[in-house]
Amino acid sequence: MIFDPELATQAYMATLSGAARARSDAYFEGGYWLILWSALAAIVANLIILRTGMAAAISRWARRTSRLRWLRSFLFAVPYLMLATLITLPLDIWSRFVREHDYGLSNQDFGAWASEAALDIVISTILLSLLFIGIHAAIRRAPRSWWAIGTGLTAAGLTVMIMLAPLFIEPLFNKYTPLPASPVRDAVLAMARANGVPATNVYLVDASRQSKRISANVAGLGGTTRIALNDNLMRQPADEVRAVLGHEIGHYVLNHVVKLIVTLTVILAIGFFIASRVLPALLARFGARWGVTEVADPAILPVLLLVATVLGLLLTPLMNTLVRTNEIEADLYGLNAARAPDAFARTAIKLSQYRKIEPSPLEEAIFFDHPSGHTRVLTAMRWKAEHLGQPDVR
Repeated sequence: MIFDPELATQAYMATLSGAARARSDAYFEGGYWLILWSALAAIVANLIILRTGMAAAISRWARRTSRLRWLRSFLFAVPYLMLATLITLPLDIWSRFVREHDYGLSNQDFGAWASEAALDIVISTILLSLLFIGIHAAIRRAPRSWWAIGTGLTAAGLTVMIMLAPLFIEPLFNKYTPLPASPVRDAVLAMARANGVPATNVYLVDASRQSKRISANVAGLGGTTRIALNDNLMRQPADEVRAVLGHEIGHYVLNHVVKLIVTLTVILAIGFFIASRVLPALLARFGARWGVTEVADPAILPVLLLVATVLGLLLTPLMNTLVRTNEIEADLYGLNAARAPDAFARTAIKLSQYRKIEPSPLEEAIFFDHPSGHTRVLTAMRWKAEHLGQPDVR
């Protein structure tokens, strides 16, 4: 009997049907609108802060408080970012808590969710404020060429965060414990060693406290590289765990983190360059009304983030495509590493419980930052068709 990848794929597609498929499609399609609503909320928040004079007032307070220009930048950024977060908070609560519960994806009560959200806000505010110190210094000293310095600072900050987050940020939200000795642990470490991942341990994450999602990652750079899988994934069959970890190992071996940093740096350079030309025009047109008349004013930050929000929204399809391309490459690598195509396909179906499983090609190209369930299952079945009869295929 000839194995037909298309027929095998359709058989897998049929396992998610009826109300379950309608629910996953509705959840994921709602996320399309959230991209727009989130951008509009950020734009509205910044316009409120500028039009009401709050940005100008915070800037005056920062200038009165300190003679140090770098400290003025920080003193403006912290209350401004907190205020912007407060304005958009209702949308955040609905999208990240209420909606997740409506679709049965969250395991947290509101108190637990709110405490983690507050910690996330504090960390993000501090890090963004520190970054603004450098960017604003560049704006003051090089009004025409600051975009290049801003690009370098942002790319460097992103790199440092990727290196340090597994050690200092992620453990603030979840407990990471060494995976106890087991066949799964041995298989994962053996696969890591065989593929050149410098990891000597596998960590288990208590992600079920927050969500029902299954996931794993090979995080960090250089000496901070760490293999981690969440406890929801550990409840799945061993071959499915291997299939997921094979994918994550693929990201490491294929240098996707480094490639993504380089690509993002190029995109950041373009974005900062556009902002450097747009900001003076915005101040000339609206600055007097906002109380922000020069780029050296710390209150330039909400104007800068207005531009960044619009550019980010327009670049959504490009960013999704860049990430999705890496994910497809990691899928293929994982299939070759784990050699478990049916386990990979079953995992793709489980992930499709909150991701639309069969979008149109255009829909997938614009809105998906990972391959759809259909794409992943078809990839696995095509791989299986080319390796039938080989003794090590699981």
